[in-house]
Amino acid sequence: MKNIFLFGAFMLSTAIQAQTLTIERIFESPSLDGNAPTDLQISPDGQRVTFLKGKQNDHERLDLWEYHISSGETRMLFDSAKLQSGEETLSDEEKARRERLRLSGSGIVSYQWSDDGNALLFPLGGDVYYYRLGQKDAKRLLETEAFETDIKLSPKGNFISFIRDQNLYIKNIATGEEKAITTEGGGDIKYGMAEFVAQEEMKRMTGYWWSPDERHLAFTRVDEAPVEEITRSEIYAEEIKVVKQKYPKAGTPNANITLAIQDVQTQAREWVDLGENKDIYLARGKWMPDGETFTYQWQSRDQQKLELRAYHLASKTQDVLIKEESDTWVNLNRDLTFLKDKKRFIWASERDGFKHLYLYNNDGSMLRQLTQGEWVVDQIEAIDNAKNLVYFSGRKDTPLESHLYRVPLDGGDIDRVSQQEGYHHISFSDDASIYVDKFSTANRPPQVSLHSADGEHITWLEENKLDDDHPLTPYLSDWEKPDFGTLKTDDGAQLYYRLYKPDNLKKKHPAIVFLYGGPHAQMVTNSWGGNRGLLMQYWVKQGYVVFTVDNRGSNYRGKAFEDPIYKQMGTVEVTDQVAGVEFLRTLPFVDAKRIGVHGHSYGGYMTLMAMFKAGEYFKAGVAGAPVTDWRLYDTHYTERYMGNPQTDNQAYTASSVFPYAKNLQGPLLIYHGMADDNVLFTHSTRLYKHLQDLALPFEVMDYPGKKHSIRGNQTGIHLYKTITRFFNRNLHPEK
Repeated sequence: MKNIFLFGAFMLSTAIQAQTLTIERIFESPSLDGNAPTDLQISPDGQRVTFLKGKQNDHERLDLWEYHISSGETRMLFDSAKLQSGEETLSDEEKARRERLRLSGSGIVSYQWSDDGNALLFPLGGDVYYYRLGQKDAKRLLETEAFETDIKLSPKGNFISFIRDQNLYIKNIATGEEKAITTEGGGDIKYGMAEFVAQEEMKRMTGYWWSPDERHLAFTRVDEAPVEEITRSEIYAEEIKVVKQKYPKAGTPNANITLAIQDVQTQAREWVDLGENKDIYLARGKWMPDGETFTYQWQSRDQQKLELRAYHLASKTQDVLIKEESDTWVNLNRDLTFLKDKKRFIWASERDGFKHLYLYNNDGSMLRQLTQGEWVVDQIEAIDNAKNLVYFSGRKDTPLESHLYRVPLDGGDIDRVSQQEGYHHISFSDDASIYVDKFSTANRPPQVSLHSADGEHITWLEENKLDDDHPLTPYLSDWEKPDFGTLKTDDGAQLYYRLYKPDNLKKKHPAIVFLYGGPHAQMVTNSWGGNRGLLMQYWVKQGYVVFTVDNRGSNYRGKAFEDPIYKQMGTVEVTDQVAGVEFLRTLPFVDAKRIGVHGHSYGGYMTLMAMFKAGEYFKAGVAGAPVTDWRLYDTHYTERYMGNPQTDNQAYTASSVFPYAKNLQGPLLIYHGMADDNVLFTHSTRLYKHLQDLALPFEVMDYPGKKHSIRGNQTGIHLYKTITRFFNRNLHPEK
C-alpha cells in the first residue's frame, strides 16, 4: 500500500511542474497539509460531524463547518470573519490559557455541543455565541467589557457558565438571567479556575464541574498567597512590560486548593475535606452519572501517591476508591470513565509497568483487568453499553503508530479496528456506533473518514487527495521518505529512530540530530510532521541527513522506559543520544565530523547538555527556549522527576547545564521568546551571563513579544531561516 501511494504520487508529480520547497512556502497559504479539518466531533444525536477548518487564503483563520451524514452535504456553519472582523484582542488570562491548551490560529478555535445535540457554543473575540439548530443566526450571549473565560454549556443545555474577574457565574440562556455562584474572588483568590501548574502540567484546564442534573456545581477555591511572586520583563518591540506573576518554582510553596460543592438554586455550599495535609494537588474532578457523587483525584506533593476519592452529597461522607503508588512517580491520565449502568467505571493504571485498563465497581472493588501486555493504551475512545465493548487507542502492534482497538467489558480478546497504517486520531458518536478517523503517515498529510464501529469505511469527510490541485503535489517529486528502525545502547536498551537521507549517498553528508528527549513526548512516529516535518524535507534537499531518536525517559514505551531519568535528568537522555550519533557514524554517507543538534524547550535543554557534556559528538547546536536550571521551573513538572530541591539539591545541581558549560567546544545558537511565561526568559539570560563570564563565544536570536511556542508566520520563517543559516555556516559551508 505504501509503495503504491508513493509510485502514484511521483507519477502524478511528473504531470505538473515540479517546484522546489522553500521555507517561505512552508508558512504560506494554502497550507501544504491540505484541507484536513481539526477538532472533529460527532453531534450527540449522531446526525452530523462538525469541525474547524482554515480559510483558503489564511489557513490560520478558522471557521466552523458541518457534514450532514444522511444528505452527504458539507457546509460552513459560521464564518468567523463575519461574526468578528479585525484583529482579535485577547485578555492575558485567555492568551495564557490558549498557550497551555496549545490552541493556535484565530477565529473560532474551539466549540462544544449541548448534550442533547440541539445547540452549539463557541467563543469568539472575547464573547461567546450560542447556536440552536434550525435557527438562522447565532446568538451573542456575553456582550460585556470583561473578558470571560472557560465558558461551558451546562449538561442539559439550560445555562452557560464562565469565569469573570476570578469568580464563577452562570447565565440562563432562555431568560438571560445571570447569577454569581461566587463573589469573593479577586487578588490572590480565584474561584472555579485552574491554577498555573494544573493548567500547564496536569492538563486540568478548568476548576469547576456541573453535576449531570444541573443541580450542583463543584468548584475549586485557589489561594495563591503562598506562591512566590516573580517579577519578570516581557520585552516587546515597542515597550517593556514588567509582569508580576505567581510562579511556583520547584521547592517553593504551591497555591492552597480547597474544594466546594454548591447548590445552584439555594446557593448552599459544602466544603469537601481534602485532608490535614494541605500541600497536595487536586488533579482531576468528575461527577458520577447519578449526580449524587463527586469524584476527585488527590495527589501527594511528591506525586508518588494518587487516590481516587468519592464524595457523597447525601451523607456528606467520602471514600477512597483506588490508591496508586510508585517509588518514582505516578503518571496522571484522563481515562476515568463511568458506565451508563451507574454501577461500574473504567480506570487506567501503570501498576504492571504499562498503561492498561481496569474495570471497577463504583465502590472501588476491582472486577477485572481489561488489557495487558508489554505495550501501552493511549486513551479510552468510547463505550458501547449495548454491546458491552470498550474502544480505545493504543500501541499494541507498534509504538510508532496509534490504532483503534476494542475489548469486551466481560474480558476477552482484543481486536484491532483501524487497518490502515499510520497514526489515528479518533472521535466517536455518543452511542459508539460510528467514529471519525483523522489519520496520517510520515509521507501522507492527514485524511479524515467516517466509519462504522467495526471499522467499515462509510465516506470520506476530507480525502485530502494528492491530485493536481493539492498544494503539496508540486513538491512530491523531491519528497524523501524517512527510514524507521531500532538501535541498541551498550546496556541493551532498544531505541526507535527516524532517518531522512539525501539523494546522493556517494559522498559524505552533514547531519542534523533533531530531538526533544523529555518525558510525556514522542518524536519518532509514523505520522505527518506538519511544518517541522516540512523543514526536515527542506534540510534533506539542502544535503543534510536528518536523524531523530527517542531516548529513555520519553513516552509510549512503558514506565520502566521512563524511570531512568528519575532524579538524574540530562544523564541517560544524553547517553542515548550519543548512541544515536554512534549509529550515524557507522553510515557511509554521514560525515562524523559534521553532526549538529537542535531542539526546543526540553529539546533546547537537551541540545545544551549534548553540546556541554558530549561536545566530541556534536559540532554545532541550536537550543530553543531551553531550561537551564530545573530550580527555575515549576513544582509539579520538576519535582515529579527530580524530587524536591530542598532535599535533593545535589541532583538539581547535576541536572543543571551550568556545571558543564565550560566544556563548550563548538558553535552554539540560543533563541528564546522574550515574553515566555513557561520556560522563563531568565533561563537563557542566566546562561548568557555565565558563558560571557567564561569568555566562551555563542550566538543569540531572541524574539520580542513571543511566548514559549514562538508563533506567527513571519516569525516562523525568520526562525527557520536563522536555524538553517547557522547550520549552513557551521556544518555545510558550501551552502
